[in-house]
Order: sequence, then C-alpha cells, then structure tokens
Amino acid sequence: MKLEHNFPLKPYNTFGMDVKAKLFARFTTVQELQELLQMPEVQQEPKLILGGGSNLLLTQDYEGIVLQNAIKGIEVVQETEQHILVKAGGAEVWHEFVLYTLQQNLGGVENLSLIPGSVGAAPLQNIGAYGVELKDVFHELEAVQIESGELHTFDSDACKFGYRESVFKNELKGQYIVTHVTFRLHKEHKLNTSYGAIQTTLEEMQVQQPSIKDVSAAVCHIRQSKLPNPKEIGNAGSFFKNPEIPLAQYQALQQQFPEIPSYPVSDTHVKVPAGWLIEQCGWKGKVIQNYGVHKNQALVLVNYGGASGEHIRQLAYDIIGSVEDKFGISLSPEVNII
Repeated sequence: MKLEHNFPLKPYNTFGMDVKAKLFARFTTVQELQELLQMPEVQQEPKLILGGGSNLLLTQDYEGIVLQNAIKGIEVVQETEQHILVKAGGAEVWHEFVLYTLQQNLGGVENLSLIPGSVGAAPLQNIGAYGVELKDVFHELEAVQIESGELHTFDSDACKFGYRESVFKNELKGQYIVTHVTFRLHKEHKLNTSYGAIQTTLEEMQVQQPSIKDVSAAVCHIRQSKLPNPKEIGNAGSFFKNPEIPLAQYQALQQQFPEIPSYPVSDTHVKVPAGWLIEQCGWKGKVIQNYGVHKNQALVLVNYGGASGEHIRQLAYDIIGSVEDKFGISLSPEVNII
C-alpha cells in the first residue's frame, strides 16, 4: 500500500469532474484497510470513501485522503431449500453481481439491473428500482469503523433502511467503510413486473412466461432507453429522490394539476415522480453551455465535457427552487455532493 499525492480523480467519478485528492490510497483486503487507518498521516486527514464514484458530485479538489475500496470476491456462505446467502466484496461492480445471480438462477435483484455503482455503496442509500429495494434481499454487511479500525457486522435492523436512506447516511455518516455485503437470494422466483414499464416491455419482447433473466433484460432495455451511459456522457444517474408527500397535499395538487402521477406509499403518503415535476418546470433537455438536464430523463443531470462540479450543483439547486415554487414540493439530491 502506498499513499499517492495530488491524485487525479477524473477517471474515478462518473460525472468526470477534473479534480484532485491531496492523498489517495487503495485497499484490497480488510487487513490492508485496517493498516491504512492506523497510519498517522491517514488518521489526521479528512476521509472520502470511494467505490465506483457513481453517486458522487465533486465540486472541488478534496483536501484529505480518498480511500478506494478494491475488495473483490463473491462466495456462497449458506444454503437452504429456498434461499442462498451470497457474500460479495464491496468493490464488486453492482451490475456484475446482478449478472452473477442470474447465471446462478438466483432471484431477488433482477429489477435492480444496470444500476451504476459498487456492491459496497448499495446499502448506504438502499438502492432501488422498479418496485424493489436492496433491503428486500439484504442479510447483513461487514464494515470497518474508521476511528477504531474494528470490523463490525450490521443486520437489516441495525442499518435502519428507508427510502434511499440508511444509518450510514445519517447518524453513522462517515464513520464506517463497508467491506462486504451478504444477500439472501431466492431459489423460487417471485417476479415483480407491475412497476413502471416492465410488463409492457416484456409484452413487446413477446415474453409470456418471463424468467428472472427476462425481467433483467426488460429493465436493462428501459434504463438504456432513458439513461445516458456515464462512459459517454458524464452523469450520476438519478440525481434526485422521488419525494413522498402527504395524501392531503397530493389531493390538493390534483385540483390544480389533474395529471400529476403518484404511487402509494402508505395510507397517508404518496410518492410523486421527481422526473415528472422537473419536466413540468421546463428543465428536461435544457442545455447550459457544456452541462444540463438529459433529453430523455429529467432526473439526470449531465456534464457534456468540461463543466465544473459547482455548475452541476448550482443547476441542481435551481431545479429544486423551481419545483418548490411551482408545486410546493421540496426535492432532495440522491447524489452525494462533496
């Protein structure tokens, strides 16, 4: 392990922001991470944990140390008649892990296909798509406490999962580094095709009795038709969370905007698609110099090349302000802004 100085981060964030880290180090095992955390020059610096860099907006050089998780590996740790527990290293690419589960005919994460990022980052924001969230298949995770260097295990309750939330984005933010995640996957498949355009896409694919591979293929088709490839256009996927609002507020908005869509969350709250709100405010496809809002998906902010993180941050807050003014709904960024 070596500490690298003045390290360029452009290749390590999907927005492609051309910024640098004061210090940078990569770890491939839990022991290497623990040894890094014991180094005096590491202990005294602010720390940024980097996975795939797909949920991150860097607005300036990082005046601290960036620690990149490079722990790989996938293994079966337990098997029953109905389920298999599969443990994956934090640096495994999320979609590559999904492909592994499909190859092993294990159900549970097919709706989460093609979500950018790493396995280690997935529980931090309880990733979700098309009616499925990570918490639905989560068993436990292992994480190193930065201050003590101790390895701790967290079950689902300890993670306090919520909508794009976990304990690691709140009271334990910046205190742990996830090294491994264990998933509880299904031998008997329970397909979820009711959300979004999955069922319609399956019908277009002429699939009448879909498998988990078919559902994954449909999800990939939908995502690729709407979302830009970060390798081609700098972006971090969906920039905003879909807001949850009281049912009474939604019903009042319906009087003014009869076409406003929603999804039920509980007896008292509904979820309103942030993309629809942003599009109604005229942002979809808007280009400002070398950055803007994607033409096919208003949730996605893009860097066409050479934009600064501050440009994207300001755009995000301009969008938040216009949605607040028009609908009285406060949007929250899903992306971590540094």
